Amino acid sequence: MLFEFIATMAAAFGMAGLALIITHFSKLAGKRTPKWLIPLFAAIGIFAFQINQEYSWYGQQVRELPEGVEVVKVAKSTQWFRPWSYAKPQILRFIAADIGNASVQVDDPDVHLVNLYLFERRRSVEKVAQVIDCNAPARADYVIPEKGSKLTIDEHVKQTTAWYKLATDDPLFISICTDQKT
Repeated sequence: MLFEFIATMAAAFGMAGLALIITHFSKLAGKRTPKWLIPLFAAIGIFAFQINQEYSWYGQQVRELPEGVEVVKVAKSTQWFRPWSYAKPQILRFIAADIGNASVQVDDPDVHLVNLYLFERRRSVEKVAQVIDCNAPARADYVIPEKGSKLTIDEHVKQTTAWYKLATDDPLFISICTDQKT
């Protein structure tokens, strides 16, 4: 975030410098420029850089994803204090699934354990383990058994897991269940 602040200030100073050059050329031509021209150009530089950063963030994050990690859900948003977002909604959050490292349960090949990564602009990435049942179809948060637990895996899953329906057209279901079977 510090580097983004420094880059924002550099954009402001760059645009203010451009306004300063315009001011000097207009003095050479014998005309005066308004006093507000330099602050206006600095503000344009700040807004232009920040808007560019907001729209390019998603693409930068997706390019940095390792092989085997796929985007499964994108959340576009509009906000009243960003009126340009009504023309083109911004992507400020998305979910990526580690398809390449998804593991299949030994007892039931239709149950997969996959890590989901929750990305949000200006926040740290969160990792959430999910159990996907391709037969149901359903998903559940994976809860790690306590150390020294005497429960079997099936008993642990039944006591700690809340299953949520998963639509068959959901990108998570498609990427885990259909890709793994082919």
